[in-house]
Amino acid sequence: MAILSRIATNARRRNGSLAIRLSRSTIREVSSMDGTSSGPTSRVVLLDIPTDSNSSHLPGAAMAPRLIREALYCDSSNGWSEAPHFMDVTNHPLFEQGMQVSDLQHIQPGHDGYVQIQKAINNITKEGSRVLALGGDHSITFPIVTSDAYATKDLTILHIDAHPDLYSNFQDNPYSHASPFARIMEERMGTASEKGPLRTHLIQIGIRTLNEHQRQQAENFNVEIVPMSEYLQQEQNVNAMLKRIEGPVYLSIDLDGLDPAYAPGVSHHEAGGLSTRQVINMIHSLPPQIVGADIVEYNPSRDVNGVTARVAAKLLKEVAANMLTTDV
Repeated sequence: MAILSRIATNARRRNGSLAIRLSRSTIREVSSMDGTSSGPTSRVVLLDIPTDSNSSHLPGAAMAPRLIREALYCDSSNGWSEAPHFMDVTNHPLFEQGMQVSDLQHIQPGHDGYVQIQKAINNITKEGSRVLALGGDHSITFPIVTSDAYATKDLTILHIDAHPDLYSNFQDNPYSHASPFARIMEERMGTASEKGPLRTHLIQIGIRTLNEHQRQQAENFNVEIVPMSEYLQQEQNVNAMLKRIEGPVYLSIDLDGLDPAYAPGVSHHEAGGLSTRQVINMIHSLPPQIVGADIVEYNPSRDVNGVTARVAAKLLKEVAANMLTTDV
């Protein structure tokens, strides 16, 4: 397990004035919405995965995808993302917002559900499309990241969460939402491509529930953890580190990574978390290399006036804009 303080002294610091600029690259991105530019050609598919069968505390996350979609298209806002990938996401010709796979409307618990989800992901990605998944609980990340689309790729996984989700077997359920990253690292560390073992760099940011078992798991899997207790002092360094990531990135956002003040609609309230703007800044810091993503653990039964659904929709637009610019 690597703690951020080890890299803090190597981070580059940049000074700049606060200004809004439409750069040439931004203008190209906006003009590409008519489909005439020579930018990325892969669709970004918004996929509902409505399951909470592997949740350990409160059910409710299965209701989330529909409400996140409603927030995304609510006329109280619009479909535009912010700079650096300034575009009308919801009207982009490569954004497929209507993907609701019938096979995923009744997802089984455990291994059967894993197979259902992975099959759906493979069917979408086999033609080159990228998936932005709406959970559902965090167990969905395991079948997504171990699907055919990523099976032979070196990958950086950026995981934003209050919890490391590295339990070897939580509550006698190896498919628990508390275990997806243990399963992912086990599978990918045991997989080799034609070039040799797959490189998997798991970065976890916002963690504030690390216990001894998961600390040992992080050591075993060489996970780079940025605990919330260090993040506030190292925020600029973290974002500089994210900017330097090379190669494909998978992004997984658990909404309980945010402080409950910003996202009350989650099953596991863990105080002392990230702000919405801090998460957006992390998304903006990533190079346009996101090849897949998920937004998980929204529980509408605990939300207040739909606030968390709006937060999820906002993050969705910023992630989708990066993916619509990705060409890796």
